[in-house]
Amino acid sequence: MNDQRAWIEQRHRDFERVWGNLPGWGTLAAVNHTSIGLRFMFTGMAFFLIGGLLAMVVRTQLALPEQTLIEPELYNQLFTMHGTVMMFLFAIPVLEGLAMYLIPKMLGARDLVFPRISSLGYYCYLFGGLILLSSLFLDRAPDAGWFMYTPLSGSDYSPGMGADFWLLGITFVEISALSAGVELVVSILRARANGMALNKMPIFAWYILGMALMIVFGFPPLVLGSILLELERAAGWVFFSVEGGGDPLLWQHLFWMFGHPEVYILFLPAAGIVSTLIPVFAGRPLLGYRWVVVSILLMGFISFGLWVHHMFTVGIPRLAQAFFSVASMLVAVPTAIQLFSWIATLLAGKPRYSLPMLWIFGFLVIFVCGGLTGVMLALVPFNWQVHDSHFVVAHLHYVLVGGMLFPLLAGFYYWLPHFSGRMPSERMGRWAFWLIFIGFNVTFLLMHLTGLLGMPRRIYTYEAGLGWDWLNLVSSVGSFIMAVGIGLLLIDLVFHFRYGPKASHNPWGADTMEWATSMPASSYNFLSIPDIHTRHPLWEKPDLPDTIAAGEHGLKEIDHVRRETYDCHAVTGKVRAVTHLPSNSWHPLWSAAMLAGVCVSLLLKVYPLALVALAGALFFLLRWSWHNGAHPRAAPPTHREDIHLPLHSRTCDGPGLWGMRVALMLNGTFYVSLLFGWFYLHTVAPQWQVPEQARLSLEWLGFSGGFLVAALAVYRRAVRRLKAREDRHLGAALWVAAGLGALHVALLLGALLSAPLSPTELAHDAVMLVTLIYLLIHSVGVVVLTGLQALRVRLGYVSGRFPYEPVVLQPLWGYTTGIFWVSAVALIALPLLWGTSG
Repeated sequence: MNDQRAWIEQRHRDFERVWGNLPGWGTLAAVNHTSIGLRFMFTGMAFFLIGGLLAMVVRTQLALPEQTLIEPELYNQLFTMHGTVMMFLFAIPVLEGLAMYLIPKMLGARDLVFPRISSLGYYCYLFGGLILLSSLFLDRAPDAGWFMYTPLSGSDYSPGMGADFWLLGITFVEISALSAGVELVVSILRARANGMALNKMPIFAWYILGMALMIVFGFPPLVLGSILLELERAAGWVFFSVEGGGDPLLWQHLFWMFGHPEVYILFLPAAGIVSTLIPVFAGRPLLGYRWVVVSILLMGFISFGLWVHHMFTVGIPRLAQAFFSVASMLVAVPTAIQLFSWIATLLAGKPRYSLPMLWIFGFLVIFVCGGLTGVMLALVPFNWQVHDSHFVVAHLHYVLVGGMLFPLLAGFYYWLPHFSGRMPSERMGRWAFWLIFIGFNVTFLLMHLTGLLGMPRRIYTYEAGLGWDWLNLVSSVGSFIMAVGIGLLLIDLVFHFRYGPKASHNPWGADTMEWATSMPASSYNFLSIPDIHTRHPLWEKPDLPDTIAAGEHGLKEIDHVRRETYDCHAVTGKVRAVTHLPSNSWHPLWSAAMLAGVCVSLLLKVYPLALVALAGALFFLLRWSWHNGAHPRAAPPTHREDIHLPLHSRTCDGPGLWGMRVALMLNGTFYVSLLFGWFYLHTVAPQWQVPEQARLSLEWLGFSGGFLVAALAVYRRAVRRLKAREDRHLGAALWVAAGLGALHVALLLGALLSAPLSPTELAHDAVMLVTLIYLLIHSVGVVVLTGLQALRVRLGYVSGRFPYEPVVLQPLWGYTTGIFWVSAVALIALPLLWGTSG
């Protein structure tokens, strides 16, 4: 018995040596999902406190009529930064961090499948947030609202650096969100315990899968809009200016194509917390699991058809108003399915009203109220009356705070023992709840009335005697009550880590796998990974944590000194390979630092320095990509490899291939948004102008496209042979594909340089130029990556035994070819058919 215990303890030390973070400053090189997830959450909470302080200043200014505590210019900066910080620097990153922390543990995995991307995302988030916040201290904060409507955010009405801080900072931060979206989608589908089929996943994983897919499809329009607006401000290219053929409403479309799905991006993980906690405290499985899964997917789908209900007053056609009004009410159906499932589960079980459940009930009350006002706003005549009033502000906070913050705090108290190994204080937690609940409702319930009485949003003061005086005063008092509750919660957290009572294992009697890890969690989650064929593994096998820690299940070897987790079939969950994961790496930090240098250089308009920083970022990213596959720093070949369960880099269908496909889905959404802008301006812009002379040479484009198709054919043939484990002349074939691609790039660049484009005068030329640059970036990228693959063939990192990397790259060749020909049709063929020149 003693020998067995000693073996287990030694095995845990061996795992910690491989999986643990480096000591001291070396922890900055951590890529482990537990460390990265916690960093996202703690950083997000810090930003939350800053956003809350900004809100308190705003409420103090509005407490009494005709106050002059702050100047109107500063007031505009404060409410702009409050909304920006809460939406972009707190809400989404905190939920992503929670998902990164929990998902591998819930699915029986040791890490996410792209750990270095998680680390890069965190540093982009941190640096982008700091750059954005620095604008406040430099007195250069944006003041056009967190939605940055044009033309108010254009250079004419917002001169200076304020809007540039927002556009560049938010675009930088969105790298984090997009990388997390790709990471979570692929990890949920490909990194689960053996036997955990999709229909056996914890319900929380379904919610996070829905959220991640919505990020993939929802965020690119905002990124595109930010790039276009920054180009218009910095370079004078025309996209939103009416005089050159642009349209300011294009910004609203692009923003709300992101903005309304974002509401459900925030709601889904919060609802996932609710669907996870209610069964635990009701003591029975979630009723209607399949219906809830269907409602998640349905909600995600419908949410992309609602964006125009934010634009009912801008003059859109009545038919469009009717369509989006109906769609806005239709989204209440999947929400109701989840609500009835929660109520039915509580009624069918025996609920325990512990502290986390108090926050769940607060959520149910507030979110239902917010949902009812949402249905009211979906009605066009009512929307016209309360648009841009405090009624909309109240609705927004009821939906976002009720729908996101209260479930988040419920989850915070529920998983607190997992983070710390200690139980939360029931007494202080309940005081914090009631103060926040009462303060919130006092603040925002009355704000509905101020809106109905006609008080506009975004005004810094108001005259006395309009009927708003006492309502604003009480709302401001409520905000301070809520702030006291937040302060008490923070005090509770500080004392918790020192004085909280020790938690027993699985203290809430939960059913999901995260409670099978140690508390606090180890860096590797599980010493051995069991087979899971049920949604409730800890209810059906209460001894599972002990057998996992004793090494009685799979993947318990560590002598190879590799970080490994299972690679499973996306649907059935059957293990097909072992994914070897990268260890601690400085490349994400250096890459993010270089990208931050690009951002700062663009803000300062020091463009040569921006190019240098961009080159540095590309160097570190390519260097990071070099340490993969059979490279000595990754998984070099050994004589002990398992032929029945191979390493993923020895296969043709690993997580990287899925990552490429999901990334191209994201990329494709960006491209479709660009095409939407082209056709929207062509159709709707009041002064759209088409040049009389064709801008692009058909000969240059035709030959360029021909070389690209030839390169794709050569590459596909090489990959087809490689999949059959035939690698003769593989390096030569890759060099030929890269050479043909280089000829394509040269001709495409020639077409661009010879085109008489005037992007500062015509929106037509500006959109065309952006599209050509987009094509060039992809063409150059795929040629460079193919050349690197040819070099890796020569070094023995790619071969018939190691076919993985060229297979991963193949979809990018197909995508690059596809967007080239679609662009040719959109920019040249269709305008010719319409009787205009491209």
